[in-house]
Amino acid sequence: MESIMDTFTHMDTSQKVLYVMGGAVVAIVTVVGLRKLCFKETKAKRDYPRDTVIHHQIGRGPYAPSMTPFALKLETYLRMAKIPYQNVHGMEASSKGKFTWIEYNGQSVADSSLCIKFLNKKLGVDLNRNLSATDRGVAQAMHAMVEDHLYWFVGLFRWQFDNDKSLVMNAFKLSKFTFLMFQRVLKKQAWNQGLGRHTEEEVAEMFKKDLQSLSDFIGTKRFLMGDEPCETDCVVFGQLSQVYWHFIGTGHHNILKDKYPNLAAYCERMKETFWPDWDQCITHGGTREATK
Repeated sequence: MESIMDTFTHMDTSQKVLYVMGGAVVAIVTVVGLRKLCFKETKAKRDYPRDTVIHHQIGRGPYAPSMTPFALKLETYLRMAKIPYQNVHGMEASSKGKFTWIEYNGQSVADSSLCIKFLNKKLGVDLNRNLSATDRGVAQAMHAMVEDHLYWFVGLFRWQFDNDKSLVMNAFKLSKFTFLMFQRVLKKQAWNQGLGRHTEEEVAEMFKKDLQSLSDFIGTKRFLMGDEPCETDCVVFGQLSQVYWHFIGTGHHNILKDKYPNLAAYCERMKETFWPDWDQCITHGGTREATK
């Protein structure tokens, strides 16, 4: 059987043009279809309550309230800051094509960190008020490590490496075709970011190094920076929640319990402190939702 390149070589010029154009059309249709599926905009104007944060996020997760760390980060922040909010679950993306995002009195804000910055300024919130300048710097460094480094490792294990993908496919209700399209996009993103160029063994080693750094820093403290939680605890908890509760099928599901028990205890402590309704906020395979 001839290879695709052999077939292409034997075509005349007009056939080659049609072949290339056909491939381009298929690519365009695929991209458009994915955008409609995942980033569909709802044009109907909703009548949301004033002075309430409308938190747009994907549906609940099976073992933690979200399968995305950024939604759990933002919702934990809202709870920690005692800001009234309402969840809207769905696949409506922000103006930047991202999840999670908020609306507040008609104003839309995209990106979880920018949402927090906006609410801090708008509502006068400062969850870092008890931190020294040095501690704020350390907290920001931890923020960068877990969101700009650890996050990619979690994504690679979840979407890319050869392991059981049933949790992801079932949680997001993805067909095999849609999953493969998402996987391709995420593979390209991780490759461009740089960490996606490494082998699974190399990634696993880096992943464990990040976890060890977090474990060593938290030590026996109740929260990241001491006895009181700070804004970065929302960030760290959001990322660790995916490792602790949603790492099934990766070969590292029990890594926190087995290797970093103080991080497992930290996750449980954050859950108990800010998520007393945790069991009502997870799906267990159903469609349950929670609104605060």
